[in-house]
Amino acid sequence: MKHKQMERHQTLREKILETIREAILKGNLKPGEKVAEPELAERFGISRTPIREAFRQLESEGYLTVIPRKGAVVAALSERDVEEFYAIKSILEGYAASLAAGNLTEKELERLEVVNQKLRTLANEGDVRSFYRVHNEFHEIFLKAADNVKLYELIHQLGMKFNRLRMASLSVTGRMEISVDEHEKLLDAFRRKDGNAAENLVKKTAQIGGKVLLESMANARDGNAGIH
Repeated sequence: MKHKQMERHQTLREKILETIREAILKGNLKPGEKVAEPELAERFGISRTPIREAFRQLESEGYLTVIPRKGAVVAALSERDVEEFYAIKSILEGYAASLAAGNLTEKELERLEVVNQKLRTLANEGDVRSFYRVHNEFHEIFLKAADNVKLYELIHQLGMKFNRLRMASLSVTGRMEISVDEHEKLLDAFRRKDGNAAENLVKKTAQIGGKVLLESMANARDGNAGIH
């Protein structure tokens, strides 16, 4: 029975996470706006514990700021955050790609090919949430092939902390298609075992991700179409 309760607890927590992430990414919840515990408790018919756990997780992903005695508010996205994150991502993932180029097996290259085909289908369908999940899978394959545990952990921690930025960037119109095309070029460099080309491509892709998100934030600020 306890096991069943725990499972329900997990599922509800996931549901709360998804609901809040989506509301923030679509702009239904604005920076500085309070995310109310009582409303969520009523909406999902649950106690406050899974809600608080979800808030902590969302805080670690950069979506919320939990203020003592005030509760959770939507964290503001600053241009500086975006610039700094993508600069670090570009250096670390670029280095990982250069290491992976010499290590990737034929089987892993085939797997990358299959995953990227799946991404193309999801981009055509406009399914950002599934695209994000599978996109992580693509990166995971070559990050592990880099065979540097400390580097892998650093990239992972950085990715978790800036989950919101990565998701927001992929949500920008046309961004998913760009990502798939960049992966094609990267695959080509991997097949040629060209570490330099792989590193430069990953750096370039990170720069595109940051640029696209900054433009979208500027548009939203100017009252044009924001991040949908």
